[in-house]
Amino acid sequence: MTKPTTLERGIAVILDYARTLPALPGTYRMLGVDGAVLYVGKAKNLPKRVMQYTQVSRLPTRLKRMVSATHSMEFVVTRSEVEALLLEANLIKKLQPKYNVALKDDRSYPLALITDHEFPQLAYHRGPRTQAGKYYGPFASGGALYQTLETLHKVFQLRNCNDHYFAQRKRPCLQYHIKRCTAPCVGFVTREDYARQVDETEKYFSGKSSEIQSELARQMEAAAEAREFEQAAALRDRIRALTYLQTKQMAVLPDGDDMDVIAFHAGGGCSVIQVFFYRGGASYGNRSLFPKHEADTPPDEVLMESIVQFYADKIPPPQILLNMEVAEKELLQEALATRAGYGVKILIPQRGAKQELMVAALMNAKAALARHVAGKAQQESLRADIAELLNLPAPPERIEVYDNSHLSGQFAVGAMIVAGAHGFEKKYYRKFNIKTVVDTRDDYAMMREMLRRRFIRLKQEMEEGDASARPDLIIIDGGKGQLNAAYETITELGLEDLVIISMAKGVDRNSGREWIHQPNKEPFQLAENDPRLAFLQRLRDEAHRFAIGSNRVRRDMAMRSNSMDDIPGVGSARRRSLLHHFGSARAVAQAGVEDLMKVEGISAALAQKIYDYFQG
Repeated sequence: MTKPTTLERGIAVILDYARTLPALPGTYRMLGVDGAVLYVGKAKNLPKRVMQYTQVSRLPTRLKRMVSATHSMEFVVTRSEVEALLLEANLIKKLQPKYNVALKDDRSYPLALITDHEFPQLAYHRGPRTQAGKYYGPFASGGALYQTLETLHKVFQLRNCNDHYFAQRKRPCLQYHIKRCTAPCVGFVTREDYARQVDETEKYFSGKSSEIQSELARQMEAAAEAREFEQAAALRDRIRALTYLQTKQMAVLPDGDDMDVIAFHAGGGCSVIQVFFYRGGASYGNRSLFPKHEADTPPDEVLMESIVQFYADKIPPPQILLNMEVAEKELLQEALATRAGYGVKILIPQRGAKQELMVAALMNAKAALARHVAGKAQQESLRADIAELLNLPAPPERIEVYDNSHLSGQFAVGAMIVAGAHGFEKKYYRKFNIKTVVDTRDDYAMMREMLRRRFIRLKQEMEEGDASARPDLIIIDGGKGQLNAAYETITELGLEDLVIISMAKGVDRNSGREWIHQPNKEPFQLAENDPRLAFLQRLRDEAHRFAIGSNRVRRDMAMRSNSMDDIPGVGSARRRSLLHHFGSARAVAQAGVEDLMKVEGISAALAQKIYDYFQG
C-alpha cells in the first residue's frame, strides 16, 4: 500500500473536520505538528470555506504548503461574518501565523485629549480611550503631537496639569506666567471664559482654524484701537503661533474632512502600506508599514488583511481613501463601521484634491518600499558576511545580545534583545531583575544568573520539540571575563554548541576599536570602517539602550513605591510643603539633607530621617 503524501494527509485531516462543522460563520485555525498556528481564516459558511482547501488544483503554492503542514484545526463560531472578520484580525495580530498576511504595527498612535472636567485639561494620550473626554487624532508620532500641543497651549491657554496637581494649587504656576494657561486653578479666569477657550480649541480640531484666526485678528484690531497695546501684542503672538501650526500641518482639505489616505505598492517580493492621517482637513503625519506575506499572495488580499489588522486597535475615520480595489469591500466597510460606531466609506478618488493626495501618498509609498528593499538586501548581505567571519553554517536568523545595568549596585537588571532577518524583534526582548547575586556590582555573576535563567527555559522548550527560540549567535557586551562567565554557564547546561562571542571596547573605551572575543580563540579587531563592525555595534548599542532603560524603569518604580505617606514624622502639611518646594516625590527622593532643610517645617533631624528613608 502506497504511503500517502503530506499533502494527501493534510487534505484528509481537513475533510474530517469539514464533515462535522455547522453551516455558520466563524474563524478557523490550521495547526502544525507542534501545535503552532499556521493560518487563521474567517468564513461566512465554515464547512463550505474549509472544503475549498481540499480542491488542490485551485490552490496557490503557498496554500498547498500550508495544507501539507496541517495536522489539526480549531474553530470559533460567530454570530456574523463581520464578527468573524474582526476576530480573525485580532488572532492574526496576536498569533502571527506563518501563512497569513501579518502587519507588523505594534505601536499605538498618540491622541490629543480634552478631559471631561469643569476646567478641562488639554493633554497627550496614548493607549485605550479609558479616560472621559474628547479625543482627537491619531497623530503619526509622539513628537508631532507634542509640538502641536505646545503651540496650542500658546494659542488657547488651556491647562496642561493633571487633576491632582490642579486641585492642590494655591498660586499660579509657571505656565500662567509664560502665558500658556489662564490659571483656572486659582480663579484667575471665570468658568464661562474658560469654556470659550475650550470651545475654540475644539473648533481648531474640527478644522475651523481659519475662523478662529479671523476672530483673533478682529480682537487684536479692537485692542489696538482701544490703545490696549499689551493685549494686542498677546493676541498677535497667538495668531503667529496658530499660523505656524497651520503651515506645519498643511491644511489641504478646505471642507475639514476626517480621513485616512492609504496607498499600497508592491515590488521586489515586498509590499508597503503608506498611511496618511488627515483630521479636520489638516495633515497629522504619515507612517510606512511593511506587511509580511508570501510572494504569491494576491495584492488585494494583502491590502484587505492589512487594513483590518491596522484598525483592529484603532478607531477608523468616516472616510478611507485607497489607490486600488480591495477584496470584500462591503464587508470591510461594515466591519470598520462596527469598530467605529458610525458609517465608514472606502473610496478610490478619481479627481480633485483627494486624488492629488492619493498621488502624493503613492509616491511616498514607492520611495519607502525602495528604501526598505535596499535595507533588507543590505541586512542579508551583512548577515552573510557575519556568518563567514565567525564560520557559521548559514547567515544567523536569530541573534541574541545581552547586557547588564545597575546604579552603584542598586536596581540591577539584565537585558536581552533579539535581532532577526528583518531587524530588531522587539516582541522577544526580555529583561531580568537580578535576584540571587549578593554583590550586584559583580558583572560576571549577574551575567551567569541572567543566562542561566534564559537557557534553562530554552533547554526545556527544545526538549518539548520547540527549537524556534534557539539563537544562531549570542553576543555579550563585555570582554573576556564576561565571555568566560557566559560560556561556562551555557556549557554547564549542555548547550556548548551555541555560537557565542563578546565585544569589548579598547583601553580608551573608543567606539571603533572593539575587540571581539571567542571561546578558546585569540581576540581580533575589525577595521573602523568595516560594515560588519558597524552591524555588530548597532546590535550591542541596542542591548545597552534597552538595559539602561530597564534599569531606569526599575528605579522609577522603586521611587514610586517609596511613598512619602510612610515617612515617620511627615504629615500632610509637611508632605505638601516638600512637594511644593521640589515639585515631585521623585525630586524629594533625590534631594540631599541640606536641600531638605531649606523647606519650611523641616528640621535637620527630620531632613536626615527623610534622606535615610529614601536612601536606605
